[in-house]
Amino acid sequence: MQDPVDRRNAPFLQVLLIFLGVFIPLNKSLYLYAVLSGRWSADLPPRSAMLADLTTDVLMTSAAWACVWLIRTGRFRRGMHLFLGVVLLSMAVIYTATGMLGLRFDPMPMILLALAGLVLGRRTLWITYAACVAILAATLLADYLRAMLGGGTASVAGVGKAVSLAGIWLIIAIALDRTVAALRNSLEESNARGRELELAYTRLQEEVAERERTREQLIHAQKMEAVGRLASGVAHDFNNVLGIVLGQAGQRERLADKGATALYGALEDVELAAKRGLTISRKLLNFSRQDVAHPQVFDMRVSLGELSPMLKQLFGGRVQLQLDCGEEALPVRMDADRFGLVILNIAANARDAIPGTGTFEVKAEREGDAWVSLTLQDDGHGMTEAIRARAFDPFFTTKPVGLGTGLGLPVVKDMVLEAGGNIELAARQPQGSTVKILLPLVSPRGCPMGSGSEQVALSTDRQQGQR
Repeated sequence: MQDPVDRRNAPFLQVLLIFLGVFIPLNKSLYLYAVLSGRWSADLPPRSAMLADLTTDVLMTSAAWACVWLIRTGRFRRGMHLFLGVVLLSMAVIYTATGMLGLRFDPMPMILLALAGLVLGRRTLWITYAACVAILAATLLADYLRAMLGGGTASVAGVGKAVSLAGIWLIIAIALDRTVAALRNSLEESNARGRELELAYTRLQEEVAERERTREQLIHAQKMEAVGRLASGVAHDFNNVLGIVLGQAGQRERLADKGATALYGALEDVELAAKRGLTISRKLLNFSRQDVAHPQVFDMRVSLGELSPMLKQLFGGRVQLQLDCGEEALPVRMDADRFGLVILNIAANARDAIPGTGTFEVKAEREGDAWVSLTLQDDGHGMTEAIRARAFDPFFTTKPVGLGTGLGLPVVKDMVLEAGGNIELAARQPQGSTVKILLPLVSPRGCPMGSGSEQVALSTDRQQGQR
């Protein structure tokens, strides 16, 4: 069954047909039992009428069960047409055999009209009504023939009864026709709205898919732009490291005249710079899987001392480096490689901010009982308040194209915050800029395996020995 209306009507009609298939033979069996047992007190109809009635009951019962079988096998309309045809034929046989005046109240024509109109449509409704009127006409004709042959009577009362029945059935047919038309129109409108909604939903899906494709293209473009900027930032950091390496290599002749000790110290600085470069390379390789920091406890004074030759090489001879770390150990917990990148990034910005000769000061000290303060100050051209407010924004830079990426300070801030610290930037235009970093102070008991103080002391002794 393709029609959804037929699928909805099928269960009810099967129940109705099963009821008729059981009720008709049961009713006729009780009637015959009453007649044969002599308990029927009313006048019996003629033998021909009883035979016709029995025959039509058998036909209608068979048609009801056959229709149920056809509906259950998916042939809904064929089964309903078969049932209507058989019932109309049975009705014609009974009406012509009984005669118009012998007819009692019969609900079957109204049931047929309702089934034809509500189930099979307006066309079948009017065909069924026309068949019922034709049956009435055939009944009148049979009465007339019987009257002529002397076997019955034809009267005006029979004609009046036929006209009355035809009128009642016409009213029922008209009401059903209007009801069916309204229902069918509503169903068509509902189906049309459903098709419109389905079409709109399809268009919406296409629009959403198109927007998704556009979004993916935009994300891809942003990724490509971010990769380009990342590559520029990595190149910027590598330039800082390579500048130190090249600077040391450029002094090889002068250092050779000073002996093996000077060459040894220069090679140590080259090794440290190479390690910074490897750190940058490792972070680039781990960029897609989000590199995890490896914090360790170290003395900030020792680390700054190790970075001092690299900073001097970074600034060259035009910027004087002033390092003030005091005599007290400053243990902090942070990724040591990231700490070196933080210092190098800030120092590279200071170098670019100093147009000629100048000074870069680094001061480390305890601040209270819980913090280590690291202040980095230059006497360059400084910055405005508007620039200072945006200094930590990713990709924001005041440098010319090709000289800056705007990633240095944002990366520095992320590294400091990840270590549990804080960073502040103060503009001192026109005297320069100051960067203040606070890192949590680690007690000797917080060092790994309780040997942090010994490691700090050993690192300090090693540094002093190298000097």
